[in-house]
Amino acid sequence: MKKIAISVGDLNGIGIEIAIRSHTEITKFCEPIYCIDEEMLLQASKLLNLAISSEMILQNTHESFVIKPRVIDAKSGAYSFASFKKALQLVQEKKADAVCTLPIHKEAWSLAGIDYKGHTEYLREFTGEGAIMVLGCEDLYVALFTEHIALKDVAKKINVKNLVEFFTLLNEKMRRERIGVLGLNPHAGDNGVIGLEEVIIERAIDIVNSKIGKNVFHGVLVPDTAFTPNSLKHYNTIVAMYHDQGLAPLKALYFEESINISISRKIIRTSVDHGTAMDIAYKNARPSTKSYLNAVKAATKQINF
Repeated sequence: MKKIAISVGDLNGIGIEIAIRSHTEITKFCEPIYCIDEEMLLQASKLLNLAISSEMILQNTHESFVIKPRVIDAKSGAYSFASFKKALQLVQEKKADAVCTLPIHKEAWSLAGIDYKGHTEYLREFTGEGAIMVLGCEDLYVALFTEHIALKDVAKKINVKNLVEFFTLLNEKMRRERIGVLGLNPHAGDNGVIGLEEVIIERAIDIVNSKIGKNVFHGVLVPDTAFTPNSLKHYNTIVAMYHDQGLAPLKALYFEESINISISRKIIRTSVDHGTAMDIAYKNARPSTKSYLNAVKAATKQINF
């Protein structure tokens, strides 16, 4: 079975409960390696009043702190970052085949002095190569051209070079027959009346399709109709120009089952597509494990789209 390094996320949130509750289930299809110190796992299990399996394989981060349920703080942020770094190290050293991450809290990372906005940004630096954030499920995947940047900065990122590089890597790893590409502006610019970014996007689509030798990328699609049932008959993979443009409709349609994937050439990383849910952490709310189970399964398949 594939060995999957599990980055435990923010221990003040729901991630560790999901991991403990799902352990028996995921051992049916992989060998999980939890990047957490035994002291921290025991502390969490006591707070949750959940038994932990004696067969859980742990990898120490050599750090510890006092878990404060539902609190956003620097120590929990630093620990979640250390867990992620350990997971990547295990894959780099060929002690694991892929990484699956439980949710972090971006404010906790910031409080800890961590400059990265999320997992994908750090993965890029760790591997020294590009990585694309893709979210969704078998029914619909959304690839984000830009991720955690201010909306006012999105248009500045749209140029032919960046788009061609993005489309090329996406096609290389996903191998879809048809991928829809959203415009940036309302009505996809209305032929330049509202904006000219769509002209740049169309040029990049033409260049990449020409390199591929067939029309894989289609667009520019009007953003407000791209997620309608009729449109989704033609595309189950869509490129969004910015974060909320793609993720708001995706999560309205497939919130519980969606996963988060960092597509890169060197390291496979999958993740749940939900946050730390601080409001229900350690309250015996039994959070859904569906996204986590889907993420681990995707990692074991080596992201075989």
